[in-house]
Amino acid sequence: MIPLTLGDIAIGGGHPFVLIAGPCVIESEAHATSLAGQLGEIARRARVPFIFKASFDKANRTSGKSFRGPGLHEGLRVLAAIKSGCRVPVLTDIHEPQQARAAADVADILQIPAFLCRQTDLLVAAARTGRIVNIKKGQFLAPDDVKYAVAKVVDAGNPRVIVTERGTSFGYHNLVVDMRAFPMVREQGVPVVFDVTHSLQLPGGGDGVTAGQAEYIAPLAAAGVAAGVDGVFLEVHEEPARAKSDAQNALRLDALEPLLRRLTAIDAIIKNAARPVHG
Repeated sequence: MIPLTLGDIAIGGGHPFVLIAGPCVIESEAHATSLAGQLGEIARRARVPFIFKASFDKANRTSGKSFRGPGLHEGLRVLAAIKSGCRVPVLTDIHEPQQARAAADVADILQIPAFLCRQTDLLVAAARTGRIVNIKKGQFLAPDDVKYAVAKVVDAGNPRVIVTERGTSFGYHNLVVDMRAFPMVREQGVPVVFDVTHSLQLPGGGDGVTAGQAEYIAPLAAAGVAAGVDGVFLEVHEEPARAKSDAQNALRLDALEPLLRRLTAIDAIIKNAARPVHG
């Protein structure tokens, strides 16, 4: 596989895994900016390539009363300031085709939410911006079914596609991750990212909110890296209990660095073992 490049970051092709991390939603400019700076510094110390992630709108909250974010224009302004001030690439999700062009003026990667991964007009609009398109594999899709979403982007003239695994529905209020999904998706010729924290959601399992099992982030992340993923996606918050979205499955900021050091050690073993031996 030829890796995707984003500045000096290489995604896939046997390169070390990339960290995509940030708060679930932009809670305020000050909070997002502070968190982006701290995440960038931790990633630098751990020598992990870093892409900042935050949503300007969470359009699929369980309850209509839940916090959604600052909206498109204010959210993009905040992300632009973070991209410039913290000197990090930025990823954000879009929910409607008309958001694609404006988001692409700021974001380096446009993300297609899992629930919307079959929405043709949304995929094509994202593709036509020329930005990298990160497709979240729907909880309702088998790993090989994602090839049709990938094809919609590629057929629109954009081969710069990533697929992110975020768990599969397993009965009511539960998700499971099939480790076979990673090599299955990679057979489509695209880098594969593991969204660890969303895979630990208990969808709708709270009182009008999505519950989660953050206590299993470390073992699940380690298993994914051991399976050879090209990126790790983590929602991170300095105090998850106070997060305005996905509080129960976010990683505590102070747990990130030791986790990254564990994951980089596993990644080095796996990626080195996969390299051909010449002699």
